[in-house]
Amino acid sequence: MRNQAEGESQDLNRRDFLRTAAGAGAAMVLPGCWLSPVGDHGLTAAAAILRAAYDQSLAKVIETGFDLVPPPDVRGKRVLLKPNLVDLPREGKPVLTNPAVIVAAAEAFRRRGAAEVIVADGPALQRDAWQIVDAAGLTPLLAEHGLEFIDLNHADVRVVPNGGNLTGLETLYCSVPVLEADVVVSIPKMKVHHWAGVTLSMKNMFGTLPGQVYGWPRNFFHLRNFNDSVLDFNLTTPPDYAIIDGIVGLEGDGPIRGTPIEVGVIIMGVNAPAVDATAARVMGIRPENVEHLRRAAGWLGPIGESSIEQRGETIASVRRPFQLLAHQSALAM
Repeated sequence: MRNQAEGESQDLNRRDFLRTAAGAGAAMVLPGCWLSPVGDHGLTAAAAILRAAYDQSLAKVIETGFDLVPPPDVRGKRVLLKPNLVDLPREGKPVLTNPAVIVAAAEAFRRRGAAEVIVADGPALQRDAWQIVDAAGLTPLLAEHGLEFIDLNHADVRVVPNGGNLTGLETLYCSVPVLEADVVVSIPKMKVHHWAGVTLSMKNMFGTLPGQVYGWPRNFFHLRNFNDSVLDFNLTTPPDYAIIDGIVGLEGDGPIRGTPIEVGVIIMGVNAPAVDATAARVMGIRPENVEHLRRAAGWLGPIGESSIEQRGETIASVRRPFQLLAHQSALAM
């Protein structure tokens, strides 16, 4: 059997890829339009699917995922964990990344030698992220595990070039903690989304743009093109690793009004489009029919099943089709 770490070095690392390819990719587009690539254009990546439950040792589960699809080297580095803390918890509606997954990921990265692990998010529907952190029961866990939390909506900002310019914006205001992190990890909840189709690791990067600049719930971008915005964010501040909390997901009218669905998995990998495409298939959704994933194919990463090496569990063994809204029926596999 081949050495996994050695094999992973051949997989597509999004941040390294974008540093060399963003300029060429940007030349393919004009503001507000897209010349859609066909297929994955030879890009490949790996994604790991692991069975998991909130009441087990999730740090060990994530470490097993690291063995299957190694993250970037974090020894002596600052790691920023970006969960989905979109709004205050709703009874019976798993709209947030579960705190158990967040602290388990922090522990797993510390065991790999991270010098500092920070938890940070800029919630779309609350001006004070700490209200969500407190209500979700995350505050005592942060203290117990010695983790700092940063509200990205109110953090210092820096103007940076827009890596995609699909929204027609030459620059973006980005939160400094995200820009200064050595490794950014997107940790979303597995959910459907009434506009985006799915809200996974790529869509989760919406929370890195500061509300103090763009407002709540960032209608500045919603009023442009929603999918252009998702792609711009992932071309400007791409995650270096993705860990999807799919233990209990949200189906139906997501991202905040849906209903829970037990799936029992965590899905992980270096390349966000590949991880999201794998999660979509587990959800019974065809990733080629999700606009921001289809447009990412062959540029930001692969989404075709034949281009993604599935490690751990198979998609078929864990697939749990999510209920979709009527207007989303075309997304189903």
